[in-house]
Amino acid sequence: MQHKILFPLLAVIAAITLALFAIGPLLTAPAPTAVGTLSADFPVEPVEIPATNGSAVHGWLVRGKPGGGAVLLAHSIRSNRMEMLSRARFLKDQGYSVLFIDLQAHGETAGDHITFGLRESDNVEASIAYLRSTFPAEKIGAIGASLGAAAIVLAKRNLKLDAVILESLHPTIEEAVNNRLKLHFGDHGSILLPLVLWQLSFFLDTPLDALSPIARINDLNAPVLFIAGTHDAHTTQPETERLFAAARFPKELWIVPGAWHFNMHSYAGREYEQRVSDFLAAYLRRGAG
Repeated sequence: MQHKILFPLLAVIAAITLALFAIGPLLTAPAPTAVGTLSADFPVEPVEIPATNGSAVHGWLVRGKPGGGAVLLAHSIRSNRMEMLSRARFLKDQGYSVLFIDLQAHGETAGDHITFGLRESDNVEASIAYLRSTFPAEKIGAIGASLGAAAIVLAKRNLKLDAVILESLHPTIEEAVNNRLKLHFGDHGSILLPLVLWQLSFFLDTPLDALSPIARINDLNAPVLFIAGTHDAHTTQPETERLFAAARFPKELWIVPGAWHFNMHSYAGREYEQRVSDFLAAYLRRGAG
């Protein structure tokens, strides 16, 4: 009788253990997608930018008006450059040149793992260098959403940007993971946090501090606008306010009433366009800043 109970119990424990140890590979698994083509009403130039890991960053370039400034757009996790298309359209209408890319292990850019901004920051560095080479007379800014925002902040080199907009950015990887565990498993999900964090550090071969934007936000030597939603459970309003407090001046904070952790442009529409346009124009237009 004891054997009949013990063996199934051991099997259940083994299955649960294996499932828990599969969380790391699932969280870091790449998200390749075929991006496809755009309609003729919004012509873009396909670009492939050499990256430090030997692969190429795939993206689209839109040329604006001389003196209008240039902006890099970096998407959120498990997405691709199409997420930033609506932003690219309105920025092009404002006269900006726009480069929107697939971060590594996303879209059409190769990569073995999603690294929560660590290696994606290499893509940002390469893309900014490309913009600087292509538009040497222009001031350059960047907009990043979630993962894209982390990739901007975690860049190893000084990007020397003239303006930065960070949307739905988490301060630490611990809080980002814990918030998601609680969303999926309730408050008891926090029990899994040490195991998941250990797996992330192990699979990415990096200390957790290297994945936490708040440790680097003061190094971002550029005017910065933080955007977050009041209802965002992935990155809470107090977490965004801590990031804002840790950043250097000049800085601005826009908390969007009712917004969750999703495309801020889709949610806030014209108000998003007005606030973003005003912020970028103050620092990217010739004679500004």
